[in-house]
Amino acid sequence: MGNKFKPLFISVLFVTCFVSLSFIDPPKYRDLNKNGKMDPYENINLPIEKRIDNLISLMNIDEKAGLMFINGTLINTDGSIDKKEGATGMATRIPSARDLIVNKKMNHFNYWQAPGVKELAMGYNAIQKVAEESRLGIPVTIASDPRHYFSNNVFAMEANGFSQWPEQLGFAAINDPVLTQKFGDIARQEYLAVGIREALHPMADLATEPRWPRVSGTFGEDANISARMIEAYILGFQGKQLGNTSVACMTKHFSGGGPQKEGLDPHFQYQKGQVYPGKNFNYHLIPFEAAFKANTACIMPYYGVPTDQTSENVGFSYNKDIITKLLREKYKFDGVVCTDWGLVSDTHIGAVIWPARAWGVENLSEIERVKKIIDAGCDQFGGENCPQYIVQLVKEGKIKESRIDQSVRRLLRQKFILGLFDNPYVDVDNATKIVGRADFKKLGEDTQRRSMTLLKNDLKLPLSVSNKLKIYVKNVDFKIASQYGIIVALPEQADIAIIRLNTPWVPLDTDNPFAKGFHHGDLDFKGKDLEDVLTLCKTVPTIVDIYLDRPAVFPEINSSAKAVFGNYGASDAALLDVIFGIAKPEGKLPFELPSSMEAVRNQKEDVPYDSKDPLYAFGFGLHY
Repeated sequence: MGNKFKPLFISVLFVTCFVSLSFIDPPKYRDLNKNGKMDPYENINLPIEKRIDNLISLMNIDEKAGLMFINGTLINTDGSIDKKEGATGMATRIPSARDLIVNKKMNHFNYWQAPGVKELAMGYNAIQKVAEESRLGIPVTIASDPRHYFSNNVFAMEANGFSQWPEQLGFAAINDPVLTQKFGDIARQEYLAVGIREALHPMADLATEPRWPRVSGTFGEDANISARMIEAYILGFQGKQLGNTSVACMTKHFSGGGPQKEGLDPHFQYQKGQVYPGKNFNYHLIPFEAAFKANTACIMPYYGVPTDQTSENVGFSYNKDIITKLLREKYKFDGVVCTDWGLVSDTHIGAVIWPARAWGVENLSEIERVKKIIDAGCDQFGGENCPQYIVQLVKEGKIKESRIDQSVRRLLRQKFILGLFDNPYVDVDNATKIVGRADFKKLGEDTQRRSMTLLKNDLKLPLSVSNKLKIYVKNVDFKIASQYGIIVALPEQADIAIIRLNTPWVPLDTDNPFAKGFHHGDLDFKGKDLEDVLTLCKTVPTIVDIYLDRPAVFPEINSSAKAVFGNYGASDAALLDVIFGIAKPEGKLPFELPSSMEAVRNQKEDVPYDSKDPLYAFGFGLHY
């Protein structure tokens, strides 16, 4: 653990105060031998597999079961980790790390609530201290969804001081593996500074179904570009080999979550299976093959049922054909396989019940679901706090403890390789110097600009910054825009207009607040939203910028606007710098932009760039 002695210091201590060693309280694994006695020399320099053997021999079934679960916890705004009296909202539903470590024997967490950088590091150290005080002192692994994206993606955590970059789509638009690896290395350093040792990314899914709400998290619809980006991304986070300065990548969602039927996401019960009308299942494996080449530490399967692709129509994590036969046997993957969140038990959000994503096995009990997931070949349960089921299964002889030990070994191996057993703590002051470092931020901002995709340029951009140019802006910060010209209140007063739009979406008709945040549904502009933009375009020469978290359908706007940009997460300053020639757009579309919703509905969910007569083809992008 973190305050364990370094080898040289151990030697000095052993010589000068040997007797005192027997009174260190509490003894931790690093200094334990098989008999549970202190021995500062026996284990510290042994090969990792021997250290794992030793630790497994000391663990009881409760500790082994706890290791196989990962779920959310919180850090308060002051860096503390226990629940506050009078807490409201999500904070009332999030279990404390102390509770999960002490009562559930868990030691893998992701954050559902986190403060600023200094407090994040403080809270992380506090969590590790609680873990150190447990019977064996097994250190905690903290995982995280992306924290670096400039976006409103439902899965992107608030940046809170981290450098800000475009989403994965932006890197695909630039198509520069060297840049992608550099991003991974910078994100690694920032994660490492606050104790995040596992990235719940990248997404290797392909955006072959334009209506899917998670398109923004992908590298687009082309398997080969995605494969290049995936390999570079993982190398940036992990290095060529996983080690004590790495952040382990959990590449997702095996074997490809993109081809969802009509784009409806299987997070929710409205659609439980993905489809392959183009018989293109293997195409979606190509980015994962690149992840294996880069030695991704972990794999996460998705929720949906790969309809009629395996011997039974059950969700990926329940599917032995997918996890054991394909992932383990064909691809020889021996890293950690962790389910996506919430496959076993229902989630209660106030009066709303969000059903467990147990698609294809809804009739199984919770404990039967746990068994089926383990039998399929998975090692860890995401978003669940029920290790008691594994304990019961082993005690009843329904799962052999030797099978549990296989998963425990994989999970412990990752902790050992990451160096968590040697020093899990972080330097709080150093964290504030690393996270959001000036050069990190600058490269992130430069990358936002490079990723901008120019689709139409009848205005002969770039413009020149001028104190005479009258600009009308909508959905753009007035203060930032005023640095480029004179901001006017009405379109009729302007020489040009600049408007930023989001790709349309239709909220699901549901009481589930999380489901309402998913961008499902049609991609085209309709009604007043469309008329307002067209009126602006008729009034003044207009530059339109669209946030392409999914492929927008906008033929009328495209015809009326004088210039059109697409972005994948970029600030107002990034857009304006490109419009005014301070930076240049380099992006090319990572997916095609369909010409109509009819074309969207007629394309095949599993096939790339196959809509009829797209407005803009895959790979299109103008430069200047």
